Amino acid sequence: MGAVRKILSYFDVFTTGILAALALGIALPCHGQGAAVFEWLTNAAIVLLFFLYGVKLSRKSVVEGLLNWRLQSMVFAFTFIFFPVIIPLLRPAFEPLVGEALFMGLVYVACLPSTVQSSIAFTSVAGGNVPAAVCSASVSSLLGVFLTPFLVSLLFSTEASGAQVGLDTVLNICYQILLPFIAGQLSQPLLRKWVLGHKNLIGWNDRSTIWLVVYTAFSNATSGGYWDKLQAIQLGGLVICCCVILIITFAATWYSSKLLGFNREDCITIVFCGSKKSLAVGAPMMLAIFGTLDNNLLLPLMVFHQVQLMLCAHLARIWRQGSTADSGGY
Repeated sequence: MGAVRKILSYFDVFTTGILAALALGIALPCHGQGAAVFEWLTNAAIVLLFFLYGVKLSRKSVVEGLLNWRLQSMVFAFTFIFFPVIIPLLRPAFEPLVGEALFMGLVYVACLPSTVQSSIAFTSVAGGNVPAAVCSASVSSLLGVFLTPFLVSLLFSTEASGAQVGLDTVLNICYQILLPFIAGQLSQPLLRKWVLGHKNLIGWNDRSTIWLVVYTAFSNATSGGYWDKLQAIQLGGLVICCCVILIITFAATWYSSKLLGFNREDCITIVFCGSKKSLAVGAPMMLAIFGTLDNNLLLPLMVFHQVQLMLCAHLARIWRQGSTADSGGY
């Protein structure tokens, strides 16, 4: 029973909702006019999501965070340089396990910014530098709006993926992400107090947007016969690949931070903020860049998201218990 409870502890409301949306998309896919309605709802929800991000994100926090330039530089380097370098280098080992299409999904994961909520939460649980985590995660999400399309254009084969970051893509990003975010920032004097006072409601909006994206994508996949082409061994290989990527990144962030003289609290912050990738930003950004929700990109992102939550939860528990305080390792 103890093992069962431990497994269930990893499945929070958000994760359960993702799994439910996935199952619903497979069992009850929408067709025809229904598919068009859900596509419109998904686009509208993404606009609202980034508008509320703009309302919530404190400009003061971003400015203060930038002052701790050494820590911010480490998080930036791992998020936007280390990941885009290490994953393509692992292609000879990973592609035979998952196939070319799903491997490109892992490459897409490499292009994304860090998470916000879970990076901060795990840093807090593990006894890290929470203010620095707030700043790092916030700045990472903001930079991701600009850097993710740039990295996609560098790393993807245009012929194979259709990832042409041209004028249409830039306009899509502006309409769906950047303009709503700027509008949210400008609306802070009117709305920020109300939004911060209704965190539960806003949190449900964040989660439901991702659930809607997942349902729409997997509904389209079912209608298009995607699951007939996916093999169970590829899914298992995807989990293995995500575990390997995260373990390498955990080790690299921890030991490089130690080597550069960061204290324990800052090292923990760098590990959690520099090793994570955002499903909340990645799914909407996919729609803006590619013009569609590609299941070969979304599935690796969803698997990586769940694996990072489970491994980070385990790591946070170890650090919270002080198991590594003396040894300085894992």
